[in-house]
Amino acid sequence: MTNASDFNLDHELDSTSDWEDDDVESGYDEPDLSAPDPEDEPTVGAMELAERHQLRRVASLSTELEDISEVEYRQLRLERVVLVGVWTEGTTEDAENSMAELALLAETAGSEVLEAIYQRRQTPDPATYVGRGKVDGIAEIVQATGADTVICDGELAPSQLRNLEDKLKVKVVDRTALILDIFAQHARSGEAQAQTELAQLNYMKQRLRGWGGNLSRQAGGRVAGGAGIGGRGPGETKIETDRRRINTKIAKLRRELKEMKGTRETKRQERRRHQIPAVAIAGYTNAGKSSLLNRLTGAGVLVEDSLFATLDPTTRRTTTADGRVYTMSDTVGFVRHLPHQLVEAFRSTLEEVADADLILHVVDGSHPDPEGQITAVREVFAEIDASGVPEIIVINKADAADPLVLARIRQREPHSIVVSAKTGEGIAEAIALVEGELPRPSVEFDALVPYARGDLVNKIHQQGEIGSLEHTADGTRVTGRASEALAGELADFLVTG
Repeated sequence: MTNASDFNLDHELDSTSDWEDDDVESGYDEPDLSAPDPEDEPTVGAMELAERHQLRRVASLSTELEDISEVEYRQLRLERVVLVGVWTEGTTEDAENSMAELALLAETAGSEVLEAIYQRRQTPDPATYVGRGKVDGIAEIVQATGADTVICDGELAPSQLRNLEDKLKVKVVDRTALILDIFAQHARSGEAQAQTELAQLNYMKQRLRGWGGNLSRQAGGRVAGGAGIGGRGPGETKIETDRRRINTKIAKLRRELKEMKGTRETKRQERRRHQIPAVAIAGYTNAGKSSLLNRLTGAGVLVEDSLFATLDPTTRRTTTADGRVYTMSDTVGFVRHLPHQLVEAFRSTLEEVADADLILHVVDGSHPDPEGQITAVREVFAEIDASGVPEIIVINKADAADPLVLARIRQREPHSIVVSAKTGEGIAEAIALVEGELPRPSVEFDALVPYARGDLVNKIHQQGEIGSLEHTADGTRVTGRASEALAGELADFLVTG
């Protein structure tokens, strides 16, 4: 299982020097060392991480009804899985990287990977995904290892899923279902849970299965005793009933998400009205987006060394060195072959990226294939119409990356910067680069603002760009750039001639 970084929520108080008796007598009160220091309180992210780790999946524990201890009862059994992939293009290294990522996804979902096998084919087999001979080999591996699940590195058609389960006699899961399962585990907010459920229902609707009595016609009346009211006509099969219920639930979720989207759009319009620039942090999953947000803004959001650790977008208000206000938002991570159902369900969340003024594209510099990460993320950018947004490549994890790899990425991506969210290396330079790339106000001005209108000077600091500022006998002489709305408020105080 992917190891998460340990968070120690117990903080020791700093040691203090012994208090002299004469200090006490002279009126100094001895400090209450039992009182908690507000600065030592854990962040929201640290508390969420502790809550997530309260219930760990462990090996060698059964879920069957048997005599187990109370501690064992609090655990969940690890699924024992075999990974299967089909290599259709690229190099052997690409295939191995894809299988390694699938293994990380499986471990994040709560599985123990026993074996991994992939096959070189021009196209996946339309009936069984892999060749029929390879299916027999996988069946032998499943029987020998005692695996209870097979995970395929691709999206399986309903017929492929059914044929594989019939031949292997164990549960078969594809890459899409695996990612959806991880999203279901990590979704916390109401919007993220609704988006994940919508994606799962859209995926499930085409893969409903029924056996025996489940396929029989449903009818009312006195059908059991023969013909009767409700027994005339074909009726409705169990699968048709399930599909109808799923469609009803999908319609309900879409209505709820539409209302949530309206709330998000209202907040976005408010930022636009005040012309507050927006910066979106996007990138591959586990590239360090949340860690970077914490470094840049002190947000204190959850950080964990696992895939798709955070799904809920987090927006923080921050200021530039010269006082201009802008927002910075963390977004859901991307992955190769991100399921289309997720892109559609999370479209309102991903619009934060498309509507941003600047994208910080975070790349894991220590990953075996960082260029592949960049390509995969930009494919999602194109799908959500965010390709035209200005972009800065932020190569993270410089403390663990190969300097030759960092140099190679910087040569390929000239508009990039190398940082380490863990050690703080390059963070100051990244902030300066972001502030330099923020959109500049369009209108130049030279105004003499009376001292009674200090609110206007404050607005210039927050929303405008100050070139020079001088306090005179008649007021504050300010030159710089401002938005059209702010320039209109300054019109009465402009200096002419």
